Amino acid sequence: MRKLLFAALVAFSACAPKIVPAPVVTAPKFPEYTQPAVPPSLSGGVAALLQSRGWQFFQNGDLRTAEREFSAAVKSSPEFYPAEISLGYLELARKDAAAALPHFDRALELVPQHDDVAALMGRGQSLLALNRESDALAAFSAALAADPSLTDLGRRVEVLKFRNAEQGLARARDAARAGRLDEAAQAYIAAIVSSPDSPFLYRELAAVERRKGDLDAALEHFRKAAALDPTDARSVQQIGEILEGRGDLEGAEKAYTDSLSIEPNADVEKRVDALRAGAALARLPAEYRAIDEAPQLTRADLAALIGIRLPALLQGARRNGDAALITDVRNNWAATWIVAVARAGIMEPFANHAFQPRTVVRRVDLAQAVARLLARVEAQNPGRGKSWQSARLKFSDLSPSHLAYPAASIAVAAGVLKTGDNDAFQPSKVVTGAEAIDAIEKVGALAGAR
Repeated sequence: MRKLLFAALVAFSACAPKIVPAPVVTAPKFPEYTQPAVPPSLSGGVAALLQSRGWQFFQNGDLRTAEREFSAAVKSSPEFYPAEISLGYLELARKDAAAALPHFDRALELVPQHDDVAALMGRGQSLLALNRESDALAAFSAALAADPSLTDLGRRVEVLKFRNAEQGLARARDAARAGRLDEAAQAYIAAIVSSPDSPFLYRELAAVERRKGDLDAALEHFRKAAALDPTDARSVQQIGEILEGRGDLEGAEKAYTDSLSIEPNADVEKRVDALRAGAALARLPAEYRAIDEAPQLTRADLAALIGIRLPALLQGARRNGDAALITDVRNNWAATWIVAVARAGIMEPFANHAFQPRTVVRRVDLAQAVARLLARVEAQNPGRGKSWQSARLKFSDLSPSHLAYPAASIAVAAGVLKTGDNDAFQPSKVVTGAEAIDAIEKVGALAGAR
């Protein structure tokens, strides 16, 4: 059979120069190149003999003769892909990766499953020489999948994956810093393909998507980051922020709480407090929520502010039996808090047992309530109110003999209320909702409640 093939080779080369015997290769010139395997279906023809001779010349360093042999093999049998692979390696040996790549691509087109190891290896080496590392990694990975026993190639693939991810990450971060968000997102996605179990890649991709306004994708990738890294408090916090922005306050609070369980964070604690306060406020009557914008405060408003914001100062206070006899608050929205402040003696009903919840509050009325609250602060924290209790301030419009003077002096001395021009207390001035809230918050601060 060998003699018949050789005779065919002689006949095929009749017009060519005299046939040169193939050299015996003892030390391959290019051991880094994988010799193409000839499948049984292609092994019985002239092309296979030409291929074998060409590879011997190639590994002996005779590139010109090798090229002639490989080209003759392709000419004799265009479907003989091992010769195309060999021509690709020959171009690589000449340092011409651009010329080599088409040969490997043609060979892979001819391979039924497109999985010839030598062709894939050559394609990867060509792409690597052309600085197309991502494509080279894909080719090497395909070769490794076709032959998992190639341990050296496996190590090379891992190194390339690392380098590819590192370079892709640098490109992604540069694009994100420059505001090229679409480019950054694509670079992060490519990096994730190379390293799908790296939580920080998902976290940084999600941050870019959040900047783009693609909140569904951002939420998905923050959750993926947190699933891969249970210690990733930052991603869990970001999930909370997105949910809060969408109005999912319950989900946001859970995310923030989960984040705090991983790592303490003062900013997240503030967010949780604000969410809980907001949820509590939402459960309160609409009349209460409108107090901060009210142009004038009513007695019901003031009672609610005190009862809701300073409940600790009402505990243990003297019990006013007249509170149970109040006759005009049964159907009032603030009835619960009116009764509470009345029983504590902070705000008292009038002589006819009417609380008059709709009556407007003036500064003299607010001062009276504030002074009684400050007395409760002093009772619970002995010595704290010594300075304001002993103060005797001068007001241009309120004499020391006025019944409201002691309360006004205490409220101003404690820093809860302020005077106007020329030290005027303005006792009859109507109090706004915002002013009342400010005063109650200051009492709370003095009591250590806020």
